[in-house]
Amino acid sequence: MSGSTGKAAPAWITAGMLAFSSPALAHPHVFAEARLNVAIGPERQVEALRHVWRFDDLFSSTVLVEFDKNQDLKLDEEELKEVAGVVHDSLAEFNYFQIVSANGRDVAMEAPAELMADFTDNQLIILFESKPKEPLQLKGKVNFGVYDPTFYTAIDFTEDDYLEVENLPQDCNHTVVRPDPDDAIAQNQSTLTEAFFNDPTGTDYSKIFATKLELTCKG
Repeated sequence: MSGSTGKAAPAWITAGMLAFSSPALAHPHVFAEARLNVAIGPERQVEALRHVWRFDDLFSSTVLVEFDKNQDLKLDEEELKEVAGVVHDSLAEFNYFQIVSANGRDVAMEAPAELMADFTDNQLIILFESKPKEPLQLKGKVNFGVYDPTFYTAIDFTEDDYLEVENLPQDCNHTVVRPDPDDAIAQNQSTLTEAFFNDPTGTDYSKIFATKLELTCKG
């Protein structure tokens, strides 16, 4: 697929996947409103990322139809567990859409042990918590974002307050960065070559488009 990340879209959202040759031609088909809480421990280490995603009505109704085994027009506890399990397995190869970096270097995250699913006001809600694989100290610039590298799902932080930090040290500042897509492409034009898009190992340019919570610390 020209311009893809080299990976298939998650199994639960593959229907209708369209080919594209550049980010400008990608069209999300699933929409979710997100919240992210970054928990900082007393030793200035990132303890956890707590995610909440609320999906759009259309996609949520599709999930309801697919997983409502007893056809009672709601998702009971067992059905919600099945939804959570499918989402958990499907997003594993995409790092659960998480983008974390420290001073320009990617930070590896542990896979969440499980996801929780809820269905409220006709909308699917996914909740989970993840942790860095290695201790992540707040020093210099640390960025946190959520983005689908396949461009199939639009995960949006509609308010800056939806990206929050718990126990932010006094010598740290936090900023919400919302890149302009055209500016992001222009600034990275030198790397977005034909060889880049045709890399058989896959490409991941999602981080240049992701809304990020940026922490800048002196410590």
